[in-house]
Amino acid sequence: MSWTQAEIRELKVNRYIVVDEEPCRILSIQTSKPGKHGEAKARLEVVGLFDEQKRSIVHPVTHKVRVPIIDKRKAQILSMHGGTAQLMDLATYETFDLPIPPEVEGKLASGQEIMYLEALGRRKLSPV
Repeated sequence: MSWTQAEIRELKVNRYIVVDEEPCRILSIQTSKPGKHGEAKARLEVVGLFDEQKRSIVHPVTHKVRVPIIDKRKAQILSMHGGTAQLMDLATYETFDLPIPPEVEGKLASGQEIMYLEALGRRKLSPV
């Protein structure tokens, strides 16, 4: 299990939630109480961690959502070929390939240590 549960009223900006099976960072939270006997609702604007897609959700503030457990780990670049880098995790010595984001394309070199994110079984190089 790589996530926990939390109510929407416990969430804060720049934290993470799972929307449509995608871990997302919260950009803004707006709450409103619709009427005398209505339950307060929250509107969340989020952006996907892996696909960079903006999403908007509306739920009651007592609604439970999934909060992903995001691991930030160190890895060493073994080699770079095309638009991918072969990395070795410095804790587990596991090797894997990840695509190189365009914003860090020219800044990376073999032998360099870099941080990467792992959430819900997916990985991504974090910006330098």
